[in-house]
Amino acid sequence: MDTELRITSDGSHTLYVRGMDEHYHSRFGAMTESEHIFINAGLGTMPPGKVSILEVGFGTGLNALLTAIHAARIGLRASYKTLEKEPVDPALINLLNYGSLAGEGGQELFNAIHAAPWNSPEVITEWFTIEKRLTDLTAEDPSGIYDLVYFDAFGPDKQPEMWNPDVIRKVATLTRTGSVFVTYSAKGNLKRMLRALGFDVTHLPGPPGKRVFTRAVRK
Repeated sequence: MDTELRITSDGSHTLYVRGMDEHYHSRFGAMTESEHIFINAGLGTMPPGKVSILEVGFGTGLNALLTAIHAARIGLRASYKTLEKEPVDPALINLLNYGSLAGEGGQELFNAIHAAPWNSPEVITEWFTIEKRLTDLTAEDPSGIYDLVYFDAFGPDKQPEMWNPDVIRKVATLTRTGSVFVTYSAKGNLKRMLRALGFDVTHLPGPPGKRVFTRAVRK
């Protein structure tokens, strides 16, 4: 993909894909958006102990980094499976400033996440294990049942195949009662699909630049 590095309003980087006219994260703050949606409304609602996470769209690895940091901070053992069919060029990854902005040890943690092999689980810290799968939900049925789903594919208007009923239904089969699904999207058809699949759906106030986002809990 023809991709360029851009700075967002909170000082953290994002990537802009020219051919899609799409950013990987919010222009109003990449780290702010990820913290608000995936960490605060997702990981932050998990009970103590262990959590199994499925991420749809590894992208830059920002959500994985923030999850590893938060898990260590609160003593939560996170098993993290993430799907990405088109990994970002390592040369671009090396330019991203998430590690330096994440505080002490952040850069080393970010590097370790990206150095982990594809298609094989890797223990990053005592609190965080990652398995990066070189695929997406149109091509693979992931194994396992997940407590938390980060749905972070490109937007429905840019990557519609990732938001169709078959894919959302596939996600539902990977959850249990009480599992949480979070995404930046607040599209009405997504809300209807999730409700039809047995989720309680709410729209929560969004991060800067976004009015609302979706959080759903499996009944």
